Amino acid sequence: MDTRRVLRTTGTVIAAAGLLLSGCTSGGSGGPSAAASSSADAARSAEPTAVPEALRPYYEQKLSWRDCGVPGFQCATMKAPLDYAHPESGQDVDIAVARRKATGPGKRLGSLVVNPGGPGGSGIGYLQSYAGIAYPAPVRAQYDMVSFDPRGVDRSSPVECLTGPAMDQYTQVDQTPDDAAERARLVSSFKDFAAGCQSRSKRVLPHVSTVDAARDMDILRAVLGDEKLSYVGASYGTFLGATYADLFPGRVGRLVLDGAMDPSRSAVELNRDQTAGFETAFRSFAKDCVKQPDCPLGKGGPDAVATRLKEFFRKLDAHPVPSGDPERPLGEALATTGVIAALYDETAWPQLREALAAAMDGDGSGLLALADSYYEREPDGRYANLMYANAAVNCLDQPPAFTGPEAVDAALPSFEKASPVFGAGLAWASLNCTYWPVKATGRAHPLTAKGAPPIVVVGTLRDPATPYKWAQALAGQLDSGVLLTYDGDGHTAYGRGSDCIDTAINTYLLEGTAPQNGKKCS
Repeated sequence: MDTRRVLRTTGTVIAAAGLLLSGCTSGGSGGPSAAASSSADAARSAEPTAVPEALRPYYEQKLSWRDCGVPGFQCATMKAPLDYAHPESGQDVDIAVARRKATGPGKRLGSLVVNPGGPGGSGIGYLQSYAGIAYPAPVRAQYDMVSFDPRGVDRSSPVECLTGPAMDQYTQVDQTPDDAAERARLVSSFKDFAAGCQSRSKRVLPHVSTVDAARDMDILRAVLGDEKLSYVGASYGTFLGATYADLFPGRVGRLVLDGAMDPSRSAVELNRDQTAGFETAFRSFAKDCVKQPDCPLGKGGPDAVATRLKEFFRKLDAHPVPSGDPERPLGEALATTGVIAALYDETAWPQLREALAAAMDGDGSGLLALADSYYEREPDGRYANLMYANAAVNCLDQPPAFTGPEAVDAALPSFEKASPVFGAGLAWASLNCTYWPVKATGRAHPLTAKGAPPIVVVGTLRDPATPYKWAQALAGQLDSGVLLTYDGDGHTAYGRGSDCIDTAINTYLLEGTAPQNGKKCS
């Protein structure tokens, strides 16, 4: 996916992420590189107990815990090899780790590692703002709540790409080009973004794949003193967790994969599927909107509402409206991002109605605020590295989806069929990895985790970012996958208000009893 589309998890407004599938296709530059293949193969051959001699210092390191500056939490820095194919080189990356120790009472069950997704979401930020304080009390009582910023993310050897002002310009580039000049500008923006990442992050850029992060997670498991990994991953975090389980099935404890992605789908398929997911979420919003007295998109069915929103985007494309920031008027690109941001969680629908109404009346500040929250832009103009890490991971995990603008042209009809409102923009957004400076090291393929104990895969029927069929697919691929379904809206299910979902997951985490495969909750 493109660096501009990041899937959000539940929890808090700042909880970053789901997954941003970097427009890739299994056609592109072929399969994984020799280095990536040998790294993954080495991990499997080392399973379940052996640790390669060159990695032993990493597995045997002792973490030095210190105060985080956030009450109740401790932080540490873990070392991992920069390049798993050559761990003897002595080049390391620093992996930031945080924990909140089990509060008791009850028997301590070890560590529960959580990941909010992205790729690019800060696990430490998620832990300190949500998981470590708002996960169900019985879970926090018996587990040390732990997370880490994956390599390339935030506090862990972060990928950097653009300055704040340059990122401001990047987020405003028209993603529905109408002529050759606009197409050229969009392509140029992707090239400039990639060049910025290469110039600022050349050392780490080839080594931030999901396989690398999964191997880091096994070192983390060991240094935490856990024989098995217990883990809850949301959105992209489900891909990270499934990758871990596939590499180290004998080291799997209790894994929950919530808002699952399908690792067997090529990036162009994933992007198109996600485009359809946003359409599903928008139609749910539209059906609700027309029932409200303050709906700015009029009355009628979802098709009529969609037509009005698309027409509004066309007007903004020609004539942006003031937003309160003279350097960033609300044009089509920022407005689309703001709408998409609000579709991740149905509790944001009232805010979206208000922001749309104001923008249609000439005040774009509300939609700009939604877009800024999506991009993790601070009021002073600084951006978190979420979008930079997102592109870096995605562009390694699969080859580019499209060879160039002509390939996007050919795919446009299928994307616009998936979503008349968002299809064109999301198709063009899938072009970003085409110009990436580092060759992809991964490819789309099923993950089976043969020999692992039951793994709970959670899917939400009207999830905008990780369509339900992805959860069905992942649960089917995993040899021990157990599908748990939430009949609801929004992205992910755990902790979103369903007692049925929460009880099933809590029972699994605390007692080891997985729900019945196919269980449905509302």
